[in-house]
Amino acid sequence: MTDFDRESMLEMFIFEMTQLIDQLEATIVQSESEYNMDQINEIFRVMHTIKGSSAMMMFDNIASVAHSIEDLFYYLREENPQGLDFKRLSDHVLSGADFVKEELAKLQGGEKPNGDGTELALAIDKFLHQIKGEESETSAPVGTGKSADTKPQNIGTTGENMHKYKAKIFFQDGCEMENIRAYTLVHNMQNFAADIVHVPADVIDESTIPLIRNEGFTVEFSSPRDYTFVYNHLGATVYLRELSLEDLSAPEDATIDAAPEIVNTETGDIHNIDVDIPMPEEPTIEEEHTMETPTLVETFAPSSPAEAAASAEAAQKKAGSASHMISVNVNKLDALLNLMGELVISEAMVTQNSELEGLQLESFNKETRQLRKIISNLQQTVMQMRMVPLSATFFRMHRIVRDMCRQLDKDVQLDIVGEETEVDKNIIEHIADPIMHIIRNSIDHGVELPAERKERGKAAKARVLLEAKNAGGDVLIIIKDDGRGINTQKVLAKAKANGLTSKPDAEYTDREIQQFIFLPGFSTNDQVTAFSGRGVGMDVVSSNLEIVGGTALVDSVPGEGTTFTLKIPLTLTIQEGMSVLVAGAQYTIPIANIIKSFKARPEDLFTDPSGNEMITNRGEIYNIVRLHDFFNIDGAVTDVCEGTLIQLENGEHVVCMLVDELIGQQQAVVKPMPKYFKKVRGLSGCTLLGNGDISLIIDVAGFFDK
Repeated sequence: MTDFDRESMLEMFIFEMTQLIDQLEATIVQSESEYNMDQINEIFRVMHTIKGSSAMMMFDNIASVAHSIEDLFYYLREENPQGLDFKRLSDHVLSGADFVKEELAKLQGGEKPNGDGTELALAIDKFLHQIKGEESETSAPVGTGKSADTKPQNIGTTGENMHKYKAKIFFQDGCEMENIRAYTLVHNMQNFAADIVHVPADVIDESTIPLIRNEGFTVEFSSPRDYTFVYNHLGATVYLRELSLEDLSAPEDATIDAAPEIVNTETGDIHNIDVDIPMPEEPTIEEEHTMETPTLVETFAPSSPAEAAASAEAAQKKAGSASHMISVNVNKLDALLNLMGELVISEAMVTQNSELEGLQLESFNKETRQLRKIISNLQQTVMQMRMVPLSATFFRMHRIVRDMCRQLDKDVQLDIVGEETEVDKNIIEHIADPIMHIIRNSIDHGVELPAERKERGKAAKARVLLEAKNAGGDVLIIIKDDGRGINTQKVLAKAKANGLTSKPDAEYTDREIQQFIFLPGFSTNDQVTAFSGRGVGMDVVSSNLEIVGGTALVDSVPGEGTTFTLKIPLTLTIQEGMSVLVAGAQYTIPIANIIKSFKARPEDLFTDPSGNEMITNRGEIYNIVRLHDFFNIDGAVTDVCEGTLIQLENGEHVVCMLVDELIGQQQAVVKPMPKYFKKVRGLSGCTLLGNGDISLIIDVAGFFDK
């Protein structure tokens, strides 16, 4: 196998394992109090696939742990024992999931998955024997591909019970990587077949792909298994279009009740590796259907020609829809987005060329408008390709809640709303930690113990709401709990002791006091625990949101609960901006932060006792921020009435910014600032103008901080 083939398979392996582990954790944390048979079957199928995929990639430590869990759920599925300790069962499975995640993290970092899962596998094996009422056989080998209560099979022997089979397989059109799929098929046959010979012989060689695609993949082998088992096993191959199986050792006059040749197999994701290793006990046809992962493999065998024809037609329709789905590396999407940004800049350079000023070019202007429309549509398409739902990030929080409740003896229900809301992939990577820290903070600080909640007249089970919704060009993520709320007096005292206050205590509002919790090193816990006390968690919220241009607000009512609201942009790379002029230089203000622009009247201006410039507009009073004063710029308009005021909002705060004049709205392709600009407050990046000049992008949140 070439390094390229290995790397390609490894990428598919990591993708598939990550999806399966997320599916596994979601199943467990949502129903760990008691498992029904559907959930047991689902966990069994997931571990079955993880074991097979890991064995194929020769990651024996992962396969060993997965096999021990598979054996455990195989027994639960077959025997349905009563009186199980479901929480302990969940602990074992989640420990296995954590082990797999740690090994996957090593693979993603370019390291070898060398973790030792022996102790974990033996602990799960011991738990299985306790369920059975047997003494634990701690010396028994784990992960050998045999069920805990099944004798080994002697596949390599010959005798009257051995059958000689010949199978020919055609994969679905457009499935790609037929050679890798053939290799996986042969690998999975080794548990029940011997003397395997296949054509073409070197299936890993990419040159065999056209041969397998056009003439099929032929394999001859010996097996003690009967025709039904072998057919159903081969028929569960992902992307299988046609299967013919012949028992060469059967008498000529013998009849075989064969299943139809058309098998409907489909997968929802083309990344998935085709893996299926049978259980030692010979299953029935119905059991074979329950042994496969439903999200990866779907198999059925119609019992009549009419049903077979209908099934074939349905398979073709599903295959057609699946062929419209492809997987694209994120790095390629990043490169496409960067090219899209350069295209936007180039279009601005052409249409805003200074040599065109004063010329009457009606045809040129018409064609540039058409070009701008096409570029805008292309930009929207590229951005939609990068948008991913928040569901995966949200559902991971179930595990956080579950683990904290177990360790803190609290009872919390996590409710998720709006998980289908989509944001840019790069933003999701920065908001997962803030959401996790806020939920941990809510459970640790906010939610009371069940006994305390009952004393306060609340339900023993606390509730935490995690909600996402669109708000214009932003996404709001709301985390709300019904706990004890924030003690503002304690927060203010702590802030005062740390030297964070800048005015008398009486002048602080509750909301201003509550914002102190986002400052670095701030914590109201007197003792450091596993979850809080270091003042790091909420600082992560603030710093991560600052990276993506988001803000965090907190609103708490003592005794009733706390609500955190995270406001984040949909995307970071290309934004709609308003170009303004200050002292001859252009600046860009994000449109999402602009409420309106207007001219000031002398009678509306006044100065407060502290010397701050204020303006009255439509019955409301706002502070005035002079952009030239903020950046110490000379030569700007100083008379408020001669300039233009732009009303800006950041969360619930509003100010009016003075600029010389407005230039117009345009798309801003955000470029990162050099490192020596990082400490300058009020700047979030820069963009290239049509004339080649650079325009600094205003970070509206920076003005409120100052």
